[in-house]
Amino acid sequence: MNPTARTSDGTLATRIAPALEQIADGALALRPFTCTLWDGSELPATAASTGPPLHLFVRGPRALAYMLHAPNQLGLARAWVAGDLELDGDLEQLLRACAGYASIRLGAADRARVALLARSLGVFPRHAPEPPAAEARLEGPRNSPRRDRAAIGHHYEPPIDFYRLLLGASMVDSYGYYASDRDTIEEAQERKLDLVCRKLALQPGERFLDVGCGWGTLLLHAARRFGVQAVGITLSEAQAAEVRRRVRDAGLEYEVEVRVADYREVDDGPFDKIASVGMYEHVGPDQLATYAAKLQSLLLPGGIVLNHGVTRLRPGSRGDSSFVNRYVYPDAELHPVSSVLAAFEEAGLEIRDVEALREHASLTLRAWKRNLTRHRAAAVAAAGSERERVWRLYLAGATLAFERGELGVFQTVATRVGAPHGLPLTRFAPRRAAAPSHRQRGSGVPAPTRRR
Repeated sequence: MNPTARTSDGTLATRIAPALEQIADGALALRPFTCTLWDGSELPATAASTGPPLHLFVRGPRALAYMLHAPNQLGLARAWVAGDLELDGDLEQLLRACAGYASIRLGAADRARVALLARSLGVFPRHAPEPPAAEARLEGPRNSPRRDRAAIGHHYEPPIDFYRLLLGASMVDSYGYYASDRDTIEEAQERKLDLVCRKLALQPGERFLDVGCGWGTLLLHAARRFGVQAVGITLSEAQAAEVRRRVRDAGLEYEVEVRVADYREVDDGPFDKIASVGMYEHVGPDQLATYAAKLQSLLLPGGIVLNHGVTRLRPGSRGDSSFVNRYVYPDAELHPVSSVLAAFEEAGLEIRDVEALREHASLTLRAWKRNLTRHRAAAVAAAGSERERVWRLYLAGATLAFERGELGVFQTVATRVGAPHGLPLTRFAPRRAAAPSHRQRGSGVPAPTRRR
């Protein structure tokens, strides 16, 4: 492809504009944005968009090649991540304005017109361009322990400095719990951590398992504020190393243990309480029953488990060609909350409470978006331009998905049958003060012994 390709009949815009009028009954000619092509010619906006004007730049013919070879969101995502598409304006506003494009279906005649136009412009190579380096390339059986490690490794591949910029001081990569839209992200995350611990009715000395412990903030909160003996598992070596550093800095080495392990590999139960926050999305449909049964087997009778995760509120699946699956959360699958509840009940867990938190997700995503916007140059320096562009697109798209009611977040509390669970009659008991740690008791008192 010649980056300076220009047809003999004039500019690229003068050739593309009339062709768009003929495709899909002119639906593609309705643009809520101005588009400047790589030869400098311009397709003006032809449809209204709320908010300031939007200006899209197509930097080179590779952008069209990506979209022609993958005529879905994956092609657009590749062009965006590679930097072949750029926007002067708000990305969320653009996605909202272009929502109608998702319903356009091209018939055989339309596809033929597109192919002829592309070839006349010299932008339809025989082979698809190489995807951006940030795209996941996983091998092996889906949802196998080995492939799951690779999927999690892809998500946490950016350096921790990138996540510090994105998530803020709390370093919590699940959605917060807001009292109002005026809360800071730190306030919302602190409230969420406390909510999880209160729903679990954590008590001093109890053995607590955090499945998919992230950067360790829930572990630290539960040990420091509620006095539990905490075990966290993650599939990311880099993440585990950072959590261990945080544990040492907090002086909680005797209260908190961190392992690199798959949930299916944990064999030293029982635990009094288990939390799984933002992890079960990585459990495939074929493994959901295994997941629920494993949690049940790790609990004491009467023990409590809290499952917090994103669900799909409308029928369908992301599929392997979705942007999120290839770039953000490889192999992630969003289960309907009804499937989660059924799997838990089948495993012998009694559902005690279900809370919907959809609005909290969009508020959290907007806070992360503000962080990324404020620190964009530093984020690029830390993780590279492709990763920054991945997250910029993800934050905009996910915010809209939650606001439209396409995605939801649910916290489910369940207990293992066979013994009293001790939950209060009212929804959740107030937080009790933690017992002093061994360091606060004095050096003459030995640290609690971990059960293996």
